[in-house]
Amino acid sequence: MKSFVKKVTVLAVAFSMASSTLANAQEEDGKVNFSVQGDLVSSYIWRGFYQTGASFQPTLSLGVGNFSLTAWGSTDFQGANSTSMPAAKEIDLTAAYKFGSGPTLSVASLWWAGQGAGDYFNFKSHETAHHFEAGLAYTLPIEKFPLSITWNFMFAGQDKDENGNQNYSSYVELNFPFTVKGVDLNATCGVLPYDAGVTTYGGDVNSGFAVTNVALKVMKDIKITNSFSLPIFTQAIWNPRMEDAHLVLGISLRP
Repeated sequence: MKSFVKKVTVLAVAFSMASSTLANAQEEDGKVNFSVQGDLVSSYIWRGFYQTGASFQPTLSLGVGNFSLTAWGSTDFQGANSTSMPAAKEIDLTAAYKFGSGPTLSVASLWWAGQGAGDYFNFKSHETAHHFEAGLAYTLPIEKFPLSITWNFMFAGQDKDENGNQNYSSYVELNFPFTVKGVDLNATCGVLPYDAGVTTYGGDVNSGFAVTNVALKVMKDIKITNSFSLPIFTQAIWNPRMEDAHLVLGISLRP
């Protein structure tokens, strides 16, 4: 375990320092911008549900005015180093549009079938491994109370009920960022407002309203040199519905 932590730490510092030389990966040309980022996390928790262990999660995004395209992925270290277990692999593609200072509307394809699963381009309703999701997000225009709310709604794909019918699972999340003595924090509360598909959250987890994600995230930059700092975060997560809890350490890598 100590060897693994040491390797991850060395890898994180190496990637972070290398990323500082990739400033040209984030360019602005009028209203067009590109950005790259990667996170190393001790475990991958999605909406309060455990997905897999230590993972690397890269992000690539393109923005044009109020419109953006984002590719986000996750691959776990355990599967990548195993000869008997395929890596847990996820690729999410999201298109979003922000209406001025108002809400943001998004449409996403979520795919987490895993390394070696193949069949990525199969979009048939009862065969595809994709979950297609629409989202609507809004942040209150109050400087001292920047509460945001997001409603995600799965409208097609693998999100099915026990009879194979589209379940239209939803997930609603509240986020509130704040600062205490120069340290950035974020409080989260996420719920499943009604019955969720059995293939979406790993089983029949609820028959109605359920709180699945109560979290507190703490973010801090660790100074390495006078010109370089390493952003890290720790997140405590509770899932009341599953009677489960998680503590995640993460390192962000960005230019």
